[in-house]
Amino acid sequence: QVQLVESGGGLVQAGGSLRLSCAASGRTFSIYAMGWFRQAPGKEREFVGAIIWSGGSTYYADSVKGRFTISRDNANNMVYLQMNSLKPEDTAVYYCVADSSWGVVGRNPYEYDYWGQGTQVTVSP
Repeated sequence: QVQLVESGGGLVQAGGSLRLSCAASGRTFSIYAMGWFRQAPGKEREFVGAIIWSGGSTYYADSVKGRFTISRDNANNMVYLQMNSLKPEDTAVYYCVADSSWGVVGRNPYEYDYWGQGTQVTVSP
């Protein structure tokens, strides 16, 4: 099993920045990719981005490309989501996820085995 704990959410004005952190523990050697999803009220969970744990390649949703950056610290089993130029439509609960299926970076919720508890990000106009 892999446990994921997010931190760093909060309230920010439009145009501002936030950095989310995700600490992984447990069987971290089994992780192929880690990433972030988000869910706004009344909407389905949406892929934000992912990073391959060993190689570092990153993948982003079009809606955040150029504004959000995912990075990792393998030594400390941490993944980060740097969010810049935030917009009110970025308001959501953000979830850290991990996938143990090697060779595939999914963009659907069902493709990820492990989920954090979520952290709220609110962007005011």
